[in-house]
Amino acid sequence: MNTTKILSAENTGAGKQPLLIAGPCSAETRSQTLGTAQAIAAHFPDAIFRAGIWKPRTQPGSFEGVGVTGLEWLRAVKLKTGLRTATEVANAAHVEACLEHQIDLLWIGARTTVNPFSVQEIADALRGVDIPVLIKNPVHADLALWIGALERLSRAGIKELGAIHRGFHQADTQPFRNAPLWEKLVELRTRCPEIPVICDPSHICGNTALIPYVSKHALDLGLDGLMIETHIVPQQALSDAAQQLTPAELQMLVSQLRLRSKTSPADDLLQNLRGKINRTDEQLLRLLFERMKISKAIGNHKQQRNLAIVQPSRWEEVLGQQLQLADALGLKPDFVKEIYTLIHEQSVKEQMDD
Repeated sequence: MNTTKILSAENTGAGKQPLLIAGPCSAETRSQTLGTAQAIAAHFPDAIFRAGIWKPRTQPGSFEGVGVTGLEWLRAVKLKTGLRTATEVANAAHVEACLEHQIDLLWIGARTTVNPFSVQEIADALRGVDIPVLIKNPVHADLALWIGALERLSRAGIKELGAIHRGFHQADTQPFRNAPLWEKLVELRTRCPEIPVICDPSHICGNTALIPYVSKHALDLGLDGLMIETHIVPQQALSDAAQQLTPAELQMLVSQLRLRSKTSPADDLLQNLRGKINRTDEQLLRLLFERMKISKAIGNHKQQRNLAIVQPSRWEEVLGQQLQLADALGLKPDFVKEIYTLIHEQSVKEQMDD
């Protein structure tokens, strides 16, 4: 296996092209796999070639991957193009087959991440093995499951460990296939700052039209790279045809992208602005503290007068006034409503504590 650290900082520095994992949703035939890999390698000799070998499908009878035969094709990709290879694993047998065929990087899919038993089985199969592993977010927005999966692999001794943001299933995901829920990603990075994160815009978007927008947004947030489904003839793909780029489209997209710095060089203006943010945040917290003191006093007064704690008409009046002021100040009403709803809920708790 190539001993170069795939997820090292030197590969994900600011100003460089993003770490790129590209290839078809599924390895379908030897010629399709090799043809796509050769076209990608012509533009991106340092890319990692991805292809699904085992495909977890909702309905039985649909294309579920070619199995171990496809691993032979990935071995041929490495020999003929020099590209490192990656595929998804869902159990210990998959892991063993991939290690036997010298696959360079493994990832755990969204449907597997939701099952701690499956993740632990994979972790046990990888114990003592030096191979990079990426873990996709679970299908639903359960951050604890995602972090738990990362911890299981870490405890198994995996040193090169990363996450893949591929969006979340929910009732309304329009215009995306899977809702990005960028706030969940920000929370993951806050709680696990040492973990590199790759974005999978193909599964977030579900179509090629939105991939440039999501890719740029992901890199603007400081993500380390992209996993983009790429097929030599997307319209003939046996799975997820609508979300796969051609190699030429991939080249055009990546040429327009650059990583942003995660650390701040000496910048007097930036430091000055951050100082203002810090002082403003302190003022906000002091004002919130004062507001809660007033809420507690109101609670005491209501208790003495035998008045109900929650008075809907007063809440509607307060919220209406603040939304009017927000509009005048140019603040988004949804943002202000969410903040005041949280403040109101905490105020009620303060009053109930008495």
